Amino acid sequence: MKSKEAYTVSIGLLAVVDTYLTATVLPVPVWVTFIAWASFFIVGGGNKGLVQSVASNFTGLVISSLTLLAIAFLPGTPIAAAVLVGIGSAAMVQASKSTLLSILPAIVWGFASTVGTTVATGKPITTVGIDNPALVAATALVVGALFGYVSEVFGEALTDKQAQLA
Repeated sequence: MKSKEAYTVSIGLLAVVDTYLTATVLPVPVWVTFIAWASFFIVGGGNKGLVQSVASNFTGLVISSLTLLAIAFLPGTPIAAAVLVGIGSAAMVQASKSTLLSILPAIVWGFASTVGTTVATGKPITTVGIDNPALVAATALVVGALFGYVSEVFGEALTDKQAQLA
């Protein structure tokens, strides 16, 4: 089958698996796995894409966690939070100067996924244990990247190389 159809089947079936797993046995936000899945493809896929996507997402996660920690321990005014988010945003841009982290949106998605997980779980970044939103987001980001990788392998396996030439 042609590439788009092969990826339609691959991603469609694996989206069912991802959604079911996150709703039953793996309590992480499915939307974060989908963000990481997209990140895998946006950085180019393959082994390099897997590494680059996870590294970029985790960089955003670390910057976000540090930003949230600073917000938690400093005076809780809207202007203080805004300035800290601005500093975190500037840090993401600077981090993207590295070749490994050169796809800035992948860093931002890690940042946003961590903040979103914090809000969605209602757990502060200072939570100790496996319920810490940064750990939950990190797990979801890795799972999503792996779903990206598997969907690419499956999609390529279903692609008829001769159909691509037609």
